[in-house]
Amino acid sequence: MNFRSRVKEEPEINLIPFIDVLLVVLIFVMLTTTYSRFTEMQLTLPVADTQAQRDYPKEVVVAVSSDGRYMINKVPVEGRSVEVMAAALADAAKAGKDSVIIISADASTAHQSVITVMEAARRSGLSQITFATQSTAHAGAK
Repeated sequence: MNFRSRVKEEPEINLIPFIDVLLVVLIFVMLTTTYSRFTEMQLTLPVADTQAQRDYPKEVVVAVSSDGRYMINKVPVEGRSVEVMAAALADAAKAGKDSVIIISADASTAHQSVITVMEAARRSGLSQITFATQSTAHAGAK
């Protein structure tokens, strides 16, 4: 029987592999984290210096409200599809292919509503499109 006391070995903790694993986890978290900075971006559009509004027979003014309703030359359009808009634009374009489409959209209008007007103009063969804005003096007063 061996009654000698054994020499107790101190457990040794090797920190190098532990640090390596933590760095890999840190890099993974940094690369997969989505930042909410882009969702917090607030835009107020459109604002620009404009000339006085004129009435030309070649102009077709398309108003788009914030809830997606359309008016062509102050006449409401029934329906929101591209086909309905294309037919209404073709009827309103008195100068034919030389007509200029002026899109006057609310600043909070959905992007798809403006794209619908642009697609309807393309289908009607109307290629001259411009966007109406308000002057900076009117924007500051609101």
